[in-house]
Amino acid sequence: MRKQRLWLLNVLIIFAVIACILAFAAHSKNWTRVRADHISLLSGIFYKEISFSELDSVQMVPRIPQMERVHGFSAWAMEKGIFLDSLHPENRVSVYVDNLMLPKIRIVHNDSLHLFLNFTDSLETNGMYLFLLSKVESDPKTKPD
Repeated sequence: MRKQRLWLLNVLIIFAVIACILAFAAHSKNWTRVRADHISLLSGIFYKEISFSELDSVQMVPRIPQMERVHGFSAWAMEKGIFLDSLHPENRVSVYVDNLMLPKIRIVHNDSLHLFLNFTDSLETNGMYLFLLSKVESDPKTKPD
């Protein structure tokens, strides 16, 4: 009977370690999917879908402003989650930053919602910035009459 309990305990420990490794792997990278009309961002439990028609502005910024974390985590140079803007506490900011040392894409959508995004590869970040910038510039609502 004692051997059976030890076997069950070992299985539970192994399962917990594997679950922790999978959770870390899911959060360690930003996963993006580009569709014809929207972009989907996934990093662990944080998921955001933004329609290209809702984009207001896209900028490349060297750093993110000081914010208070509501949900999320920081590890090494990663910052993920939902934050409150320190100047405008009513605004929730989504942060999907894989490397705090590299430039970040600042996206404003739905007139006031902010999102910061970058990847571990600066070329991938720059490519995404140029892609999103082209979507903002091609949108008829942002062009003057």
